[in-house]
Amino acid sequence: MSTVRILEPRPDAPQRLICLPHAGGSANYYRGWVLRGRTDTEVLGVQYPGRADRLLEPCHHDLHAMAEEVCAAVLPELDRPVTLFGHSMGAIVAYEVARLLEEQGRGVRRLVASAARAPHDPAHVSVQGAVWNDDSAVRSIVAMGQADAELMADPRVRELVLPYLRADFELFQRYAHRPGPPLACELLVVRGADDPHVTHHQGELWQELTRGPFRHRALPGGHFYLAPEPPLDLYLDPFGPYRDTGPAASAVGGGELRRQPAQSGATG
Repeated sequence: MSTVRILEPRPDAPQRLICLPHAGGSANYYRGWVLRGRTDTEVLGVQYPGRADRLLEPCHHDLHAMAEEVCAAVLPELDRPVTLFGHSMGAIVAYEVARLLEEQGRGVRRLVASAARAPHDPAHVSVQGAVWNDDSAVRSIVAMGQADAELMADPRVRELVLPYLRADFELFQRYAHRPGPPLACELLVVRGADDPHVTHHQGELWQELTRGPFRHRALPGGHFYLAPEPPLDLYLDPFGPYRDTGPAASAVGGGELRRQPAQSGATG
């Protein structure tokens, strides 16, 4: 099965949006986005192995290896300007894909990092030493709005879902950011104002990873602020004029932030 699939062909659309799912997610999460009125955009979803129609394939155990697979699949789609979108764990995978593309002399127009701490953040999930627990994991994804509580109470569903959710968790735990040059593309960070997993300061750390234009927005909602109405115009439209509003305004979704891009490679 293909890693990247076109969710609805739009051969005349001038741009593409390639979406990478959160931990435990699949390309199907983004299927509804093709109906949101953006006829100028062809939406593609990334399908990680070990789930949905790739259920019989082994899950990745290394995030860098996953990024290499996705990078190879994205390369043929760069005949049009591409915005690379990743939510939560998907944001880290998308960042690593963007790095690999630029190493090959290619690149995307914009990286959108949604609901994710920066990969070089000292408080990144990979350094917290969390231990997997099936029941805790189910409670967590239900609390974040990622899954339905009644559905996850079904033992048959848990048996199907938990293996790849666990694999994603362990993959994320093993991840370590590798120092290197900053990205050249635009970088947009979007987080839910009520998301306890990503603070204003943690969102701002992403600016160290690009020398291109940077924006940081906080929108109403929690970790899954993008459901049920994803802010596609924010993700896709050109960066407009900005004002530096600081943490307080950003926390209620009113601010659009711009800092001077980093001039040297990030470390971490």
